Amino acid sequence: MEHIRNFCIIAHIDHGKSTLADRLLQATGTVSDRDLKEQTLDDMDLERERGITIKSHAIQMNYHQDGKDYVLNLIDTPGHVDFSYEVSRAIAACEGALLLVDASQGIEAQTISNLYLAMEHDLTIIPVLNKMDLPSAMPEEVKDEMEDLLGCERDEIIGASGKTGRGVDELLRAIVERIPPPVGDPKAPLQALVFDSVFNPFRGIIAYFRIMNGTINHGDEVKFFYTKKEYLADEIGVLRMKPEKQKQLSAGNVGYIISGIKQAKEIKVGDTLTHKANPTLTAIEGFENVKPMVFAGIYPVDTDEYEELRDAMEKLQLNDASLTFEPESSAALGFGFRCGFLGMLHMEIIQERLEREFDMTVITTVPNVSYYAYSTSGDKQIVNNPSDLPDPAKLDKVEEPFISAQIISKSDFVGPIMNLCIEKRGILKNQVYLTANRVEMTFEMPLAEIVFDFYDRLKSISKGYASFDYHPIGYQQSNLIKLDIMLNGDPVDALSALIHKDNAFSLGKKICIKLKELIPRQQFEIAIQAGIGAKIVARETVKAVRKDVTAKCYGGDISRKRKLLEKQKKGKKRMRQIGSVEVPQEAFLAVLKLD
Repeated sequence: MEHIRNFCIIAHIDHGKSTLADRLLQATGTVSDRDLKEQTLDDMDLERERGITIKSHAIQMNYHQDGKDYVLNLIDTPGHVDFSYEVSRAIAACEGALLLVDASQGIEAQTISNLYLAMEHDLTIIPVLNKMDLPSAMPEEVKDEMEDLLGCERDEIIGASGKTGRGVDELLRAIVERIPPPVGDPKAPLQALVFDSVFNPFRGIIAYFRIMNGTINHGDEVKFFYTKKEYLADEIGVLRMKPEKQKQLSAGNVGYIISGIKQAKEIKVGDTLTHKANPTLTAIEGFENVKPMVFAGIYPVDTDEYEELRDAMEKLQLNDASLTFEPESSAALGFGFRCGFLGMLHMEIIQERLEREFDMTVITTVPNVSYYAYSTSGDKQIVNNPSDLPDPAKLDKVEEPFISAQIISKSDFVGPIMNLCIEKRGILKNQVYLTANRVEMTFEMPLAEIVFDFYDRLKSISKGYASFDYHPIGYQQSNLIKLDIMLNGDPVDALSALIHKDNAFSLGKKICIKLKELIPRQQFEIAIQAGIGAKIVARETVKAVRKDVTAKCYGGDISRKRKLLEKQKKGKKRMRQIGSVEVPQEAFLAVLKLD
């Protein structure tokens, strides 16, 4: 165990984590130059296309220093706030972290939030100043910021460049010298933290674990602490570029186990793995459950594909433990799932992965958050879907989740950012100048307001400089009402939303205008209405496509024409009673991008 080091790389999005990981793999000879490609560890098509890390990737490297051989277990983590659950799981499996800061951009919101996560777990932090080769790098100013934030000595900060490979040898030396080896007793009962899992169509579910205490051998009988399921360790090994089989793994090591688990519900990320014969008495603590921020319904386009969608969601949940879902049904869309996501990007990625990896075409409803509704009799219920809201006559009050949002930006953009946050019902709580031209603002605002387009608008008004991070602070009472969208008098429950009373009229009008553009014209007239209870606040009409029935009447008495028009009118009326309005998928998505 003296020669093992477990560490992860944490940073704000786009500060060069995956590129630096490439250099570490190259320097230790884990990957041959022939197999190396940009961001080697990002193996998903989506990650390579978008240039972001979505999944944490664990890999083992061998390193030789001062006549000793060391084993370095590295976990490369995502930087986007929507994938912070991946980061928290990686941190739980490590003793140290490399904190990367971009030398041209300085400390950003996610840098701070990931640093606090690592400090809560008492990790040893190695500060790294990355992208030192850029012409726009400001190493001295950013080092001042890092000293203030970390309280470290200036010479502890390692200057590096993921692109050129500068500082990599110094970094490897620092990892060995500064990060403590894992502690644990190889002779104690087995206690291993399951920090990730993937689905393999041939081998079943592969679980990744970090052993805290004890030893596991090939062929041992193991069991999971929470699910109480028992299995045989068919294969154990370590995670190199390709998994490598081992006969035995002991305390401090990171590895994988294949035990023929077929069903997703039999394994829970964060569970403790132990022996069947000599089990550990306590589970590993300090691993928190996921808290979804945004809820949306996902429905199959063809209702017959419901079971296939369930199967696809379960397999996806193995690979992405922050996805939560439960069955629900909708009058407009049939059977589907109510899903919880960590943010809008997370929701977009899940939808795209369902289409790419499982060939599922799905409809996603308008995302919202969960509320608490209190009835006049004092009952409290959770409302995840606007259609669950109790009758207004029995409703006493509604509480919605609030967040504390930290925004770090250049001081030039303070005015526009404040306007945006106040428009979204935010209250400024604090404003601190980190340096002469960088300011951190703290707002309290409703989570529902940032679900839609807040992040996109923040990026555009700050020319891409503002970084944003948030955490929940509890529920507060708000003046919320349910806005119903009706087509020909029938409410479309997938388009209804819970919104603040002040925004109801403008939002209702906008949705009606947008739907008028998107709903194709039918043989009959379609009335699009937005209503609050029995009160209609906006209406648009999609005109009918009609045939010119009077074309054959040339001259003659007006009564001939009238007779034909009356006959057509009756037909249209009958058609309207039995005709149904098809709402295209774009309409559900367009509601999100109203501004």
